[in-house]
This record gives sequence, C-alpha cells and structure tokens, in this order.
Amino acid sequence: MQTKAGPMLVSNLELIPGRRIVAHYGMVQGSTVRAKHVGRDIFASLKNIVGGELKAYTELMQEARDEAVERMIAEARSVGANAVLNVRFATTSIAVGAAEILAYGSAVRLDDQ
Repeated sequence: MQTKAGPMLVSNLELIPGRRIVAHYGMVQGSTVRAKHVGRDIFASLKNIVGGELKAYTELMQEARDEAVERMIAEARSVGANAVLNVRFATTSIAVGAAEILAYGSAVRLDDQ
C-alpha cells in the first residue's frame, strides 16, 4: 500500500508467499470515530423508501476505513515494521449516530526480496 510516508505492505494474509518474517513487533491498530451527518440522514430516510445504495454512507465508511488504516500504518512505522499482516476491521457503535472503525494487525519486518 502506498501511503503519504511511502510504501507499506498491508495484507489480510498471515504470511506473504516468498517472503520471510524476520521480526515481529506485536499488534498495531488505528481507529477513528465518525458521526452521521443530519443532511445525510434526511437523504438516507428518503432513499429507504425507494431502496438502493446510500452512497453518502458508503463514502463516509470508506473515508473512516482509510483513516484507520493510515493510523495503523503510522503505528507500525513507529516500531520499525515494513509490513502489517493479518489485518482486520471492527466497527463499534459508540453513541447514537456515532461509530468507531478499528483497523488492526501484526506489525512485522519482512526480509528484502
């Protein structure tokens, strides 16, 4: 994955074929809490009547996932990792209309190819 600070391998696999883990730094995580927007809620209510994708919410969730991943990668860099493996996402309701998106995985150093 190309990030603002350069490349970082991010994968939901436990191992990368052809690469060897030379150091394991433990779990790293990144999260963000997002609230729904009143304007989006009104449009979503109307969309519920006719059906279809709620694109405003899809975009909101994608932005939240991207931010959580960026924060997870920053934590991985801070411990010296060049990859985050076994990446997972979790979502938790924090309050009415607000949710946390959490990205977490194992920070590792892979051998050079």
